[in-house]
Amino acid sequence: MQQEPRILDKISAPSYDPNAPVVLDIQQITRMLPHRYPFQMVDKIIHLDARSVTGIKQVTINEPFFQGHFPGHPIMPGVLQVEALAQTGGVLVLSTVSHPENYETYFLAIDDCRFRIKVVPGDTLVLHCDLLADIKRGLAKMKGRIFVGEQLACEATILAQIIEQRNKQSN
Repeated sequence: MQQEPRILDKISAPSYDPNAPVVLDIQQITRMLPHRYPFQMVDKIIHLDARSVTGIKQVTINEPFFQGHFPGHPIMPGVLQVEALAQTGGVLVLSTVSHPENYETYFLAIDDCRFRIKVVPGDTLVLHCDLLADIKRGLAKMKGRIFVGEQLACEATILAQIIEQRNKQSN
């Protein structure tokens, strides 16, 4: 009897060419998302369409969390990997509204989260999110995956909501 391939065997990393033009650079992401240093976790967006997004995070030894996680053995905390996925998904969801700067994104739930490999300084994270269903009432359910090279580093199902801020109405 032939064995079914494991689900991990069917997942491939999105292609990333560091020389290709970006879809959104850091300044455009900063205008879209409210996160700032040291909590802005997406450096650039390399793919964006109506159902998916791919972003890049360069992990350097200069990240403030490496000072304590762990001294002499730096590893990117899993919770910050998930935050990077959530911010990447936030770009996808906010790209569906006409004035994204007037909205805030709230992380509501995470399910089926798995960490597969350690993320260390020098790694380039390829962050990818796919919508699992149409966005309704501002709610978006996404499957997020992080790759380091061809290796799956983290995966999770994320639920987020965007809400228009009444005090930030567009001009």
